[in-house]
Amino acid sequence: MRGAGGLLAAAALERRRSLAADAPSPVMLRLSTYMSEARERALPADALEKTKHHTLDTLAAMISGSRLPPGRLAIQFARAQAGTTIATVAGSKVVCGPMEAALANGMLAHSDETDDTHAPSQSHPGCAVVPAALAAGEQFGIDGTRFLRAIALGYDVGPRVTMTLGALAYMDESHRSTHTISAEFGAAAAAGSAASLNAQQMRWLLDYAAQQASGIAAWQRDTEHIEKSLVFAGFGARSGVTAALLIQVGGTGIDDIFSGADNFFQAFQPKSDPEKLVEKLGERFEVTRTSIKKWTVGSPIQAPLDALELMFKKRMFNADQVRSVTVRVATNEASIVDNREIPDICLQHMVAVMLIDKTASFKAAHDAARMKDPAVLKQRAKVQLIPDEELQRRLPQREAIVEVTLTDGAELTERVEAVRGSAENPMNREEIVAKSRDLMTPVIGADQCNRLIDRILNVEAVKDIRELRPLLQAA
Repeated sequence: MRGAGGLLAAAALERRRSLAADAPSPVMLRLSTYMSEARERALPADALEKTKHHTLDTLAAMISGSRLPPGRLAIQFARAQAGTTIATVAGSKVVCGPMEAALANGMLAHSDETDDTHAPSQSHPGCAVVPAALAAGEQFGIDGTRFLRAIALGYDVGPRVTMTLGALAYMDESHRSTHTISAEFGAAAAAGSAASLNAQQMRWLLDYAAQQASGIAAWQRDTEHIEKSLVFAGFGARSGVTAALLIQVGGTGIDDIFSGADNFFQAFQPKSDPEKLVEKLGERFEVTRTSIKKWTVGSPIQAPLDALELMFKKRMFNADQVRSVTVRVATNEASIVDNREIPDICLQHMVAVMLIDKTASFKAAHDAARMKDPAVLKQRAKVQLIPDEELQRRLPQREAIVEVTLTDGAELTERVEAVRGSAENPMNREEIVAKSRDLMTPVIGADQCNRLIDRILNVEAVKDIRELRPLLQAA
């Protein structure tokens, strides 16, 4: 028995040696090299402009989120951990360690439904990537150009991981949250770039990111958005920064977590094709395929509100002139926004608000008391949500068909195939500035808001990203 045990131990040792000797795959070599060189690589003009848009949009989400319940909790947490004064927590006076700041700012960025979305990967990149780049950037004192390049890299890496897994279909089959997985890898890439990791270190960084990848789709049952802010952003931002800092001070890992025995895809989705991780890498910048929300509500509600706005432009009518409203969205999308408890993810409520206000402001989307307003409830009773299998088959394209019947018998119909703010129908710089100003002015004041907007749109002139601190803090 002792002899047999010795043979088994020897075999196990030999197996470990052979596993350790596996060379990185071509995919890993290309990906890690690309990541290590990103900090010195100029972005194409369109990707550069889009990165500025998404950076500003995410910072606006962070600052406005500081006044919402998840944001208040995040600031309270960061304040309790504020022993090290390195990184800024937006919308507050708190300065703390980079890991705590990344978590807090991630929660701020996804305190509600204001932040951006990347439909092909079923993720919200900005709310984790920008906080990670900011925290690591302050740790290492990077300049504005490096800051933008780190952010663009985060958008390229995180979404590609969940696209490789299968995006929405993967989440439906596995019950794992693609939002957390993408956030983890995207934040790690952004922080790793800010930390100037070389190609070998980037391979270890991806290993650490994979070991921390988590997230369960049960967040869909969260009624207060606290857990959701952590799942979509806070946990990923913190873990990504943690991985980068560990590697930067000497941490090591395995050379290829995406191939070989017990690799990431074997554990998460064996039928994945790792080649998709580097598909059009350096040619297709995922930040240019990421949507900025025109309306500060859940993604499935964007197209219906667009449709109503288009109707108002063609024929203005009052809420009391409406007999009924029928809204068709994809089946999965309908289940997320059907008569929810939170105003900004309740389709029926937001349609009612739109009928009355002729718009859907940030204030209206977060006015919980208004969900009990008799005037709103009267309009809400007219709204019927229909899950549509045809629109389900068109996902990740988020479409909606809205039909309004007026009391005079007129029937109005609008089909929105490209939501305003999506890659197919992008918002321009002026629209993004207007949205950001609306979100930030109540928190930091008009003058500081304007200076922050100007600074981000000209961030290449920033020599040290820490210069943004006084503009991000509460007035």
